[in-house]
Amino acid sequence: MNMHQAEVVDHVEASGGYRILTVEVPSLAKTVKPGQFIHLRIPRMDGAVLRRPFSVYMAHGKEMAVLYKLVGRGTHSMKSIGKGEILSMIGPLGNGFPMLQSLKVPVLVAGGYGVAPLAFLASRIKKKGIVFIGGAKASDVLCVKDFKKLGWEVRIATDDGSAGEKGLVTKILDEWLSVLNPVELLEFFVCGPDGMLKAVAERAKRLDHTAWLSLDKHMGCGVGACLACVQKIKRNGVVSLLRVCREGPVFEASEIVWE
Repeated sequence: MNMHQAEVVDHVEASGGYRILTVEVPSLAKTVKPGQFIHLRIPRMDGAVLRRPFSVYMAHGKEMAVLYKLVGRGTHSMKSIGKGEILSMIGPLGNGFPMLQSLKVPVLVAGGYGVAPLAFLASRIKKKGIVFIGGAKASDVLCVKDFKKLGWEVRIATDDGSAGEKGLVTKILDEWLSVLNPVELLEFFVCGPDGMLKAVAERAKRLDHTAWLSLDKHMGCGVGACLACVQKIKRNGVVSLLRVCREGPVFEASEIVWE
């Protein structure tokens, strides 16, 4: 974990309500791993002390990018960030996704902007697999071109049917699993809302596949000091509270004790 001064090189709208912020920060870009995150101090937020966590969307060469949604005061304040501005960030933080076991087929399942760390992961996995992306509507389906450019198969579901199939992302996942060769070895990598995480975890357990889930908890400090983001985890028969920002955000699905 280190403090970095990052220069903004690009800041663009991705689709309705989503934006991509790209910075030049060589020391971070070369060390961050898929599933890790950074803690950003948002400029011009009067009275705001805490930083905000963002999953890393891409890192290549000297540059790193985050994909975020305009949802509250902090992210709306970020709209004014311009090229050449210097931002303060801490990272890389947390434990990211493990590298794929070579014999398994990677299956990525994303909900909304949970697709960001999975796009980063896909760029680092040599073996191509399939990605399932879910959203409320078409504008919530992100990074499709990224995955296709990398040679991944993409399947989409939206709540209103405006892109892909109508329904939950688990619906199209179930359809795919139902015709899959039962001896095929899969490894799931999942990021999105808790309901989706739990649903995919249940399927992985039932079919005896490994699943890695990236949890999204409200964080205060981002470095493990404030204990605002603890999660019940069961290891070796013992349940304990682990910090999502420090021991996570990625955990193996069978370890998570759901409330």
